Amino acid sequence: MDRRPQAALLAALGCLVALAAVWAAAFLLPLGRWLDAATLVGFVDLGSPRVGRLADRIVSLVDLQPFVMAGAGLVAISLARGRPRTAIVVPLILAGANVSTQVLKPALADPRLSKVLDVTHIGAAAWPSGHATAAMSLALCTVLVAPSRWRPPVAALGGVFAVAVGYSALTLAWHFPSDVLAGFLMAAAWTGLGVAVLWAAAARWPERAGRGREAALRVREALAPSALAVLGALACAGAVALARPGSTLAYAQEHTVFVAGAAGIAALGAALAAVLAVALRR
Repeated sequence: MDRRPQAALLAALGCLVALAAVWAAAFLLPLGRWLDAATLVGFVDLGSPRVGRLADRIVSLVDLQPFVMAGAGLVAISLARGRPRTAIVVPLILAGANVSTQVLKPALADPRLSKVLDVTHIGAAAWPSGHATAAMSLALCTVLVAPSRWRPPVAALGGVFAVAVGYSALTLAWHFPSDVLAGFLMAAAWTGLGVAVLWAAAARWPERAGRGREAALRVREALAPSALAVLGALACAGAVALARPGSTLAYAQEHTVFVAGAAGIAALGAALAAVLAVALRR
């Protein structure tokens, strides 16, 4: 396993390149704008009073107060585990990712009007999604803080959490899908920078013997929980389809772009958390 800081920096750079590509597709390309809007329509059309209430509760989990409390909890866990370096890096990741997102929103504001959206209107200063950034940064920092053996299941749950927040923001018509993808990538880029700092510090000032030594994990062990989470999501979707085959098939046929877009968001959310778990295995 490559623990050179350059590897983590390269991963962070890859996330930034992907972030720029998402922006270019969503803001500059007519096809990208249409795909963004068509995917959003599929989420919005799922809305109902009950779904709206549930979505609102989910996104509220990353409001400022619970976000700060969760971040403080991660710092406390790091200190309790004798990881002062991680305790320093975690707030830097959380603050860096979310401040960067809030700076980019007004700087890149664009109404992104589309005939596909009909009456639905998203605010101009919405890219990247602050909720998606907050959710994914918390998920990735939790993976970073967790003991080696716990990282794979934590990564799986963190990916599910981030995707749920992203889906909820879309269902409430607060963001375009590209906003959610950008939020995920922003959080991943800052996490890559944080990991690079930790690896550089470990190379320069090795930890004392007996501290930080944890059992090694194979790649398949690190990926297994995330793979099970994906299979569980597919099973749930299949159960819904079997319970209401006619309406489910009709909705999927009417919103084909939505199906592909929702799958893409879920895949990115799961992949980012799972890759971090693999990178941090010992």
